[in-house]
Amino acid sequence: MRTLIILTLLATLIMAATCYESHESMESHEYLNPFINRRRANGFMQTDMRLEAIAQERIRERSKAPQEHQREICEDYYPCELYASRHGYAAAYRHYYGRRRTK
Repeated sequence: MRTLIILTLLATLIMAATCYESHESMESHEYLNPFINRRRANGFMQTDMRLEAIAQERIRERSKAPQEHQREICEDYYPCELYASRHGYAAAYRHYYGRRRTK
């Protein structure tokens, strides 16, 4: 019987120690206003480098080199692509699209 009383008191003390709500947590400014302004948030949050890389890729897609643009045009036309596999894309583009004669 004595050990039962001691175990009950010990369990009560452990429960009181672990479930105690301190005043410090209630006095914290995050308790009343959990959100911070954008300037403070940007102070410790860094931008994701992958998003910047995706944005740079989009910019590069808009301003392509003329050779890249010609290569893509040539890849869409199968005879031009076959000619390019033998002679190169520049020669293939000139062969199929370079000399446009209008009468």
